[in-house]
This record gives sequence, structure tokens and C-alpha cells, in this order.
Amino acid sequence: MDAAPQQSRPAGSPSGSGLVLGIDTCGPSGSVALARLAGGRIGLLGETVLAGRTYSATLVAAAGELLAAAGAQLAELLSIVVVNGPGSFTGVRVGLSAAKGFAEGASLPLMAVSRLEVLAFKAAAPAAALEAHRGEIFLRTGFAGEQSRELLAGARELASIRPPAAVAVCEDSAAGILAQAWPALPLVHAAAPTAADALLLCGPRLAAGQSADPALLDGHYLRRSDAEIFAERNAETGAPPRPA
Repeated sequence: MDAAPQQSRPAGSPSGSGLVLGIDTCGPSGSVALARLAGGRIGLLGETVLAGRTYSATLVAAAGELLAAAGAQLAELLSIVVVNGPGSFTGVRVGLSAAKGFAEGASLPLMAVSRLEVLAFKAAAPAAALEAHRGEIFLRTGFAGEQSRELLAGARELASIRPPAAVAVCEDSAAGILAQAWPALPLVHAAAPTAADALLLCGPRLAAGQSADPALLDGHYLRRSDAEIFAERNAETGAPPRPA
């Protein structure tokens, strides 16, 4: 499943070149990046790494500092690119909420992209995997002639399906699960994807005027939150809510 349906930018909106902002708060650490798009190519101007569990307090300020360093205002942006999962529920929601707030407040186009797609792009691999905890991974794969799909699975489930030609990984834990399922599978190790990588991936799409409707855009989780799972179990058993 792709991160979000994209649409062409309405006639009269800016396209072709300008500043673009990237946001990724889906992983253990996050980042905000600013780049210039020209002729479908991305030229990175700056990137700020955000420590995990600080996104809600640091993201907006980091974006403001990048814009100030470039002598630009939010309303001058051509577009915003947000990585909308899969990842932690809190991280995904913080990044997505900030991106939607920026886009709606300044009437800017918004584009969403999967973190798995960004990792596969960064590693130049046909598939990518990220740790999902609980002995599972998030996997994006597209076999020859098939549309890309994303799934949540453990080693046992993976062993029952055909492996891709190679898988990009940025975590030892994800690599270990893949090795259990497919011992002969080639792994392409790469650094964790960042907001700058998302901008590089989306450059041609931005130049083509693609964007998403902020009102319809949601987090790309692949898994329900613990709160949703416990709420469902409590409804079935009549047990009181689990303490926070």
C-alpha cells in the first residue's frame, strides 16, 4: 500500500522550482530538511536532526530556523513533503500534524511518502524493511510486474511468501528477522532514511505538480496502537481500561 493517494496541483499553483520542506518523525530519531527544487532536481540547503521523544517540542522551531537561515518565510515554500509512516504512533502523528498545519495555514501543497519507500530509494533496492517490534518487521516489496505493497509480518509469515531479490535495511533487528525467514536473501545495509532523502525521492513528483489532499491524509501505520488493541479486548471481556 502506498503512503497516500497523490493528485495534480490545481491550475495556477506554483510549480517547477522553489523551496521545499521535508519532515520525518517516524523513527527513533527524526529530521527536518530544507531544499531547493529546480528542474526536477533537489539541492539540499540544510537538515536538522531531532532527538527521539522531543518532536512535539522541537519540530516547529527547527523548521523555522532552517527557513530563517535561507532568508525565507513559510508562505514562500513551493511544497511540503512529510514521511507519514510506518513508525511509532506518536512520532507519525506529530510529524503529520505539523505538516498539515503548515500546509493549511500557509495554503501550501502537501505530499506524503512512506518511510519504507524512502529507505528502498536510498539504498537503491527493490524492497525495504524496518523494525516493527514484537518480533515483526514492516516490509515493502514489489515483485516483477506487481504493484508495490507493504505488510507487517514475523519470520514465520515471511517464510511462507516468495522473497524479493534484495531488501534494504537500516537496523540489525530487522536484518535478523529477515535472515530467519530467508537465510539466502541479499541484504543492502544503509543509514536510516531522513527528511532529506524523502525530498530527493519526491523531487520529480514535486516538479510534476503532485500533491495530496491534507483533509484526507492520515498516518500510515500498518498496525493498530496498543491503546486500540487494549480497548477492543476490554470491550470483549468487560475489563476496566488499562492504566496509562
